[in-house]
Amino acid sequence: MTNSTFLNEDFLLQNTFSKTLFHEYAKDLPIIDYHNHLSPKDIADNRAFRNISEVWLQGDHYKWRAMRTLGVNEQFITGRASDKDKFLKWAATVPYTVRNPLFHWSHLELQRYFGIDALLSPKNAEEIYHQTQGLLKQPEYKTRGLLKMMKVESACTTDDPIDDLGFHKSLMRNEKQLKVLPTFRPDKAFAVENNVSYLAYLDQLSAVSNIEIKSYNDLLAALENRVDYFHECGGRLSDHGLEQLYYFDQGQFNIATLFEKIRNNKPLVKQEINFFKFTTLQFLSRCYHKRGWVQQFHLGSIRNNNKRLLTQLGPDTGFDSIGDYTQAEALSGYLNQLDATDQLAKTIIYNLNPSQNEVFATMTGNFNDGNIKGKVQYGAAWWFLDQKDGMEKHLNTLSSLGMLSCFVGMLTDSRSFLSFPRHEYFRRILCNLIGNDVEKGELPNDEKWLGKIVSDICYFNAKEYFDF
Repeated sequence: MTNSTFLNEDFLLQNTFSKTLFHEYAKDLPIIDYHNHLSPKDIADNRAFRNISEVWLQGDHYKWRAMRTLGVNEQFITGRASDKDKFLKWAATVPYTVRNPLFHWSHLELQRYFGIDALLSPKNAEEIYHQTQGLLKQPEYKTRGLLKMMKVESACTTDDPIDDLGFHKSLMRNEKQLKVLPTFRPDKAFAVENNVSYLAYLDQLSAVSNIEIKSYNDLLAALENRVDYFHECGGRLSDHGLEQLYYFDQGQFNIATLFEKIRNNKPLVKQEINFFKFTTLQFLSRCYHKRGWVQQFHLGSIRNNNKRLLTQLGPDTGFDSIGDYTQAEALSGYLNQLDATDQLAKTIIYNLNPSQNEVFATMTGNFNDGNIKGKVQYGAAWWFLDQKDGMEKHLNTLSSLGMLSCFVGMLTDSRSFLSFPRHEYFRRILCNLIGNDVEKGELPNDEKWLGKIVSDICYFNAKEYFDF
């Protein structure tokens, strides 16, 4: 089956002004991908992929969820089936993903990386498997080549405080065109729900920081040591994956006593756990501010819902969903605590629950103080929301209640080296929204001005904001 009209050059662009914005002001801009889960080892080693399953299906829980829903057996998803058989099962799944973003993304990726216009199906799956396998043998299809193919200028990976960042240092020495920078993700440093795993983590943190962690102050010293190490290695961002931010009046619990309880393997109750997270995060947020970093908070997911399959397959395998946590009051308190002493760093807050779009958009506006353009950002539509409807709702909310023109734009949040057409997807959606407003007479027909705003959102705002 050939593709004659679907995904043509004007895909998602519904009028002349939208087309002009995209083709003249957005399409060819470089990409600053300031949040992803790519492997720095794969980039440093310039990994070559043996086949499309390795580069396209491994680690992609979006695809895994779709395959399970269609009734595909786990052996063809994360199991021991051959790479070819896994691809054939995915190819049989794709036609049934209509109206899911996977249908758009999959065909965009085949088109942009491999020049394949055909719609993937069981009829052409074997041919496409061998066609892509031949291309993947070429040097430009190694990891760094794939990134440069999409004009990726900067890519920020997600890294634990205990990581040695050796691959990032190698890339700093040897790769001049592409910046691959670490992001400080300290979630395990306050994951005190399980004493056994937490104490084991403290031992690792002690080893890399050369600070014996016997007290809570030792923990903070070790974390600041690692913040400094990340800074030396080019890190300028932190990230945190949380159900919600927490806020407590100071002194509600004694943090030193809580740490001692953990050390003695005594479990904390929920409020004690939350207080520990709040206190530790407040310290880290002040560390970030001191060094001029950007802090990111990804809020609202409920993870690992299927306990049976969590036991079998482990975390991050496709069993997460949107949570319905109360966000506003604690989020306000957390940010205000930092702002009160003028120690609020540049901040990006991501929301996973679309019913709370307006809550997040209005909250971020409370802490923009006129010193930095877009200092506190309502982050891009994230995870389950980074599809057409979710992006449009995010952009409309940000436009109505904030300043769209100050937005730092899209990211991949992906483990796949073939995911970068998501930036194009976002750019098309953005240009179409603005073009439709012009068509309806709701915005002036001023190509240069609106083109500049589009270019800023797609690239220049991020370049200025992160200042890599």
